Amino acid sequence: MAKKSSASSRPAKLISVSAESIFNKPVSRRQKAVLARMAKRQAAKDDSCINYSDIPALTNAQLAQFRRAPKVLVATRLDRDVYDWLRQFGKGYSTRINNILRAVMSQAH
Repeated sequence: MAKKSSASSRPAKLISVSAESIFNKPVSRRQKAVLARMAKRQAAKDDSCINYSDIPALTNAQLAQFRRAPKVLVATRLDRDVYDWLRQFGKGYSTRINNILRAVMSQAH
């Protein structure tokens, strides 16, 4: 027996909104007031309203996990088309090479 569709379960009409329309929307008075209070607290370095009680303190061992391994300077020769492909995405092509090699390395394990 087929289940009947009720009016309350029908999907709403989707509204398409662009990022530009969101960022270009004027800020309301209430939003301005909230932003001004936040800016004032930030400028005064006042974080007393933040509740940290449910966040456990990190140990030194946990903090050590977030340190990057030291990098090694390596000279390598790349084919021109590979080099051009890496450069087309902008600055940081050597970091991109490292990330690609890391992904391949992790898949090999």
